[in-house]
Amino acid sequence: MNQVIDTMLSHRSIRKFTREAITPEQLDTILSAGISASSSSFLQTTSIIRVTDPEKRTVLAECAGGQQYVETAAEFLVFCIDYQRHFQLSPEVKPEFTELTLIGAIDAGIMAQNTLLAAESLGLGGVYIGGLRNNPKAVDELLGLPKYCAVMFGMCLGHPDQDPKIKPRLPKKVMVHQDGYQALSEEAIAEYDDETSHYYQTRGSNQKAGSWSDHISERLSKESRPFIRDYLNSKGLATK
Repeated sequence: MNQVIDTMLSHRSIRKFTREAITPEQLDTILSAGISASSSSFLQTTSIIRVTDPEKRTVLAECAGGQQYVETAAEFLVFCIDYQRHFQLSPEVKPEFTELTLIGAIDAGIMAQNTLLAAESLGLGGVYIGGLRNNPKAVDELLGLPKYCAVMFGMCLGHPDQDPKIKPRLPKKVMVHQDGYQALSEEAIAEYDDETSHYYQTRGSNQKAGSWSDHISERLSKESRPFIRDYLNSKGLATK
């Protein structure tokens, strides 16, 4: 083991922050680490918008479903698919293909994870804000995103003011397959459900009853932002 792996295995989502600022030097390092992430075919299809305007932060918190820490975190970053600069460089670029939207989303996720890991390595904490996609058009208009540029998610960063437990993950025997897809182990899921039930009941805040299987049934049995395709299409993305 080494310090990098220790940091990765210690990941927790942080939703409560102190008032202490992130220094310009720290932020520069964090963003440099994010930009250094792998990029499919060296296309570099992600843009990050740093939001410092308090009024815009308030609106973004509301767009994300009332997540107050969007307002209080030392830094709030919005990660976007961005083919606008590519199109400006060459009108022959065809951002409308779904494959390019997938590449943009994947690259945004890789860049964001580099960004968060760098922050955590400096003793900071953060949390992803996928809730921005609850109201993507409002976020889009607020941030003035051009055609071929679309919001993916946000990220809060700051100095942690809480110490949550590490959330247990699915065991490797469920998630890692060898030489082909393998049938789900009901025994392994039952053990994991027991573990997550205990976690939910004993964590420091937002305690609840239920297991991971209960969570999945509740979360995935209803509509999941059915307006997202129309939003992406309106930006000239994923139309083909």
